[in-house]
Amino acid sequence: MRPVRIFTAVLTLTLATAGIGPATAHAAADSAVRPSSACVDLVRGFTLPGAATHVTEATVVAATGTDPEYCGVRGYVEPAVRFELRLPTKTYAGRYLQYGCGGFCGVITPPAFADCGLPHGADVAVAATDDGHVGRTPFIVDDGSWGANDQAARDDFEFRASHVVSRAAKAIIKAFYGAPPKKSYFTGCSDGGREGLQLAQRYPGDFDGIVAGAPANYWSPLVGVFQTWLARANTGADGRPILTAAKLPALHDAVLAACDRLDGLTDGQLDDPRTCHFDPATLTCPAGTDTADCLTPAQVGAARKIYSPPVDERGTLLYPGGEQPGSELAWVGWIIGVPETGGAAFARNLADNYLRYLSYPIGAPASTVDSFAFTRREFDRLTPVGVRYNAMSLDLTEFRRRGGKLVLWHGWADQAIPPTGTLDYYQRLTQRSGGLTQTQSWARLFMVPSLYHCGTGSTLTEFDPLRELVAWVERGTAPTVVTATGRDQAGAINRTRPVFPYPLRAAYDGSGSVDDAANFRPAPPAAPPHDFVHWAGDGLYALPGPVAR
Repeated sequence: MRPVRIFTAVLTLTLATAGIGPATAHAAADSAVRPSSACVDLVRGFTLPGAATHVTEATVVAATGTDPEYCGVRGYVEPAVRFELRLPTKTYAGRYLQYGCGGFCGVITPPAFADCGLPHGADVAVAATDDGHVGRTPFIVDDGSWGANDQAARDDFEFRASHVVSRAAKAIIKAFYGAPPKKSYFTGCSDGGREGLQLAQRYPGDFDGIVAGAPANYWSPLVGVFQTWLARANTGADGRPILTAAKLPALHDAVLAACDRLDGLTDGQLDDPRTCHFDPATLTCPAGTDTADCLTPAQVGAARKIYSPPVDERGTLLYPGGEQPGSELAWVGWIIGVPETGGAAFARNLADNYLRYLSYPIGAPASTVDSFAFTRREFDRLTPVGVRYNAMSLDLTEFRRRGGKLVLWHGWADQAIPPTGTLDYYQRLTQRSGGLTQTQSWARLFMVPSLYHCGTGSTLTEFDPLRELVAWVERGTAPTVVTATGRDQAGAINRTRPVFPYPLRAAYDGSGSVDDAANFRPAPPAAPPHDFVHWAGDGLYALPGPVAR
């Protein structure tokens, strides 16, 4: 997601080149490119083979205190991939940035002018898409019925939409400014991270740099098996949740009490939760009691299962990881339902709708969360359609040959996608690519302590390596550190912490506040990591997915 024998030499080299301050993407502002045509003239069709594009709206939007004046473009790529593109009218300097979707997508999140190192991100054209369908409910709990009998909609979401939108956006940019973008970037998290890896694997010429956060690249095992496992682990015989939200603070506090000090610093976060071997049984309630500061025997069993990877009847792993210690406070909503989702947990919604509508060939027998069997046969039954979604290929040769740069990142406390899958992928990629040194010349991984899924967290709450990616692509400055930020409920920054390229970790230098990134330095792990996970999906890395032409 680095062969072990070469790690000592590689870590020595990496340490020698790592800094302790954030890498910057600052440079003299590029010369602005003025439009060569009027915004309204973009309302027309664009003949692109395999990606016929229609602009339905193009309107100049006035500047605000944060955004530049821009030409706001809306349209679709046939048959139904809607997109929004924002083109600065006075400050564009040749960069294009495309955002990924989340969950089952189905909505267009207005693309923000990102900070690439210049004021307000005004130099960059930005775009987003709904991935080819309109969701019936908010994207994270979309019912998926749009794909029950529509193979074209499935194709768009599975592997086509991000690619054809990149082609359409570049054609529109060329029509508006008189030239295609000088550099193109993609950033996404969760499903957007899957899309980013898929673009690097299947469409290596689309983007010069890609940020793939918490990637859902093991899509069919993740959504069909792991989310089903979470839902079933916490459902009692009466259909009610076993572990309740009221119990999570005590469980989280017990984890920190047992493991916080293991990384050498008691700071309210676990730098690598895999070193924490916590047993929920230590919180077992006295006989005949059930209070918020303890767990009933049934709740102990549910917690143990949630921390564990899904397995079949022979003990074979059906996904490379379970929930990590330190993620407990984020189980509310994802594993334990909340009123905002009608009482159903996100994991159950995602898995059930995937199994019902999206995971098997159209017309084939489907499944549900409550009927799915944790067997190798059922795992394999997900594969024919799953390879269309998955972004598990280890062959990124063409992306690398073209000079592409890839930044992977994942929160250690991610409650939705276990970070162990990203680590497994990166180690396999490293071995396939010739070792850590060679891989880090074009692909680097950053693991963020305490961060939940794509953002928020118990101590650190924000992480965005886009500026570092731009500096890497355009100035050859490889990212040696990215600073993660923690904010309190009022939005004030209360912690910064450097995150170094994995497997380096942040070590306190012994003086100053532990909430200040300046007081940490890069350090190697105690032992060379061994992140391979032998699981039922070992053969999936070699299965190619379809490509849109």
